[in-house]
Amino acid sequence: MSLSTLRKDLGGCRHCEDIGLIPQARPIFQLPSKARIGLFSQAPGNLAHIKGKPFYDPSGVRLRAWMGVTEEEFYDSGRIAIAPMAFCFPGYDGKGSTGKGGDLPPPKVCAEIWRARIMKEIEGQLKLVLLVGAYSQKWHLGDKVGRTLTETVKIAHDRIVNGEAAMDSPIYLPLPHPSWRNNAWLRKNTWFEEDVVPFVQDIIRREIA
Repeated sequence: MSLSTLRKDLGGCRHCEDIGLIPQARPIFQLPSKARIGLFSQAPGNLAHIKGKPFYDPSGVRLRAWMGVTEEEFYDSGRIAIAPMAFCFPGYDGKGSTGKGGDLPPPKVCAEIWRARIMKEIEGQLKLVLLVGAYSQKWHLGDKVGRTLTETVKIAHDRIVNGEAAMDSPIYLPLPHPSWRNNAWLRKNTWFEEDVVPFVQDIIRREIA
């Protein structure tokens, strides 16, 4: 299967809407043919769904700052693949969009249908893979996931400090979600922005140059 065929098939998927799992199917992804950076997250939020662009929201602003890229580079460099665990906005939980609730988790069936096909197509060309969210981290890291977010990201941090992470191909790095909900976590775990973020930015600058 060619990448262009995969993009066409994925863009036309309506499976989760047809079986009533999500309110509306609108697959949101980015799979350029020369991608070197993989960004694997949970599922698009409502703002991304409305715009039809991944991470088109305040979380995306912080994520791009962590990556050290402009909005133009993020969307148009041709070097960043964005493939969440579910490609459509899953809808809100029982508390709605009041700010007290949150998005529903990504339907598992999406990864069952698409994940292996996507990874077979792009994994071999990637240098760095950023894993945002527990669902993405669990699928890609398996038993290497820690008991908590802090433990999972700290394992990667220690491998960076020891020089071990740079020897991987591709390098898989778990990140906290860039949402405002993690502000307290970032204040408590200053090592993330002191050590992990510069490591990420250095690789990305080399790969999209």
